[in-house]
Amino acid sequence: MNVQNMHSADATTAEEGLAIQAEQAKFDSKAATETAMQNTLLTPRFYTTDFDELDAIDVSPVRDDWDRLIAQMVSDPNKGHFKKNEDWDRIDWDGMEPQLRKEFIDFLISSCTAEFSGCVLYKEMKRRGTNKDVTQLFQLMARDEARHAGFINDALREAGVAVNLGFLTQKKKYTYFRPKFIYYATYLSEKIGYARYITIYRHLEAHPEHRFHPIFKWFQEWCNDEFSHGEAFALLMKTDPKLTSGVNVLWIKFFLTAVFATMYVRDHQRPAFHKALGVDPDWYGQEVFAKTSALSKQIFPITLDIDSPRWSAGLKRLQKANADLDRARKQGGVAGFARRISAQVRAVTAFAGLYFIPAKKHRLPASTRLEPAY
Repeated sequence: MNVQNMHSADATTAEEGLAIQAEQAKFDSKAATETAMQNTLLTPRFYTTDFDELDAIDVSPVRDDWDRLIAQMVSDPNKGHFKKNEDWDRIDWDGMEPQLRKEFIDFLISSCTAEFSGCVLYKEMKRRGTNKDVTQLFQLMARDEARHAGFINDALREAGVAVNLGFLTQKKKYTYFRPKFIYYATYLSEKIGYARYITIYRHLEAHPEHRFHPIFKWFQEWCNDEFSHGEAFALLMKTDPKLTSGVNVLWIKFFLTAVFATMYVRDHQRPAFHKALGVDPDWYGQEVFAKTSALSKQIFPITLDIDSPRWSAGLKRLQKANADLDRARKQGGVAGFARRISAQVRAVTAFAGLYFIPAKKHRLPASTRLEPAY
């Protein structure tokens, strides 16, 4: 394989995609990689889990839906899609408004890290497992995520920065999650990723004057990959009814609250980015929460009450506490330490307030599978 003459969009496996990225890493930016290496409550993390437990999954209860999903993924409709073509407009990075440039690069680095974290986790399951059904799925998902991360890195290189993905694999801290927590967190990550990308894509379809970078043109196919990955985790959860009943419903509520709240706080850190898109972050957040809630009814027996006045008020309190925490950290000293403790207490209290809003219950549908509808 001559990786110098290949593009990650054409790779048929995650291994090929990563080899291509390794060849390009000599051009990558130390600063971007250091940003991707950060581990905070708001930055994407790398995960590891009990791979033996994953390997023991029996997909027999969902065999028909499973085989259809795998066949769709094997057909590889997005092969060759994630690379620049004649629709890729030239961007004047030097002429971009400085705050927008900063926030957009932060968005791209965060997105690249999140996509690559999925690739690393899925690739490891494929490497360790012996269960043909499970290893085939994770190999296919790793392939997709490697393409996504490589495509974002291509965009970053135009700005003179990129993430050294091989370095991240070796050096970034890994967080251990039990498999069921991997299911909840990754399912929501994939579905909220779909909701985020398709909401931006449809908005820019209607308002192309706000499409300040060509990468947004690729969001429709991108979000369809995210959708398929979410479908896979829904089927994995359906193989064991205990995962979505009893005390596990409380864990589902926790992950729903955490994922939604993290998105809200992170998006409010990028006002120039959303202004350039012509999107109000509060409106955007509510749209994404509504779409994700509707989708998650396929497998979760509850949804959050995002229409409660306590919900929007709690998110604003959490965002304010996070902003105060960031300022306190930068201030330093005794006064900064005191303000940091105060902000942390307020953040925990705000999150608890969100978590204890009564959830909405519903019956699970007979069939789990969905198709992209937005």
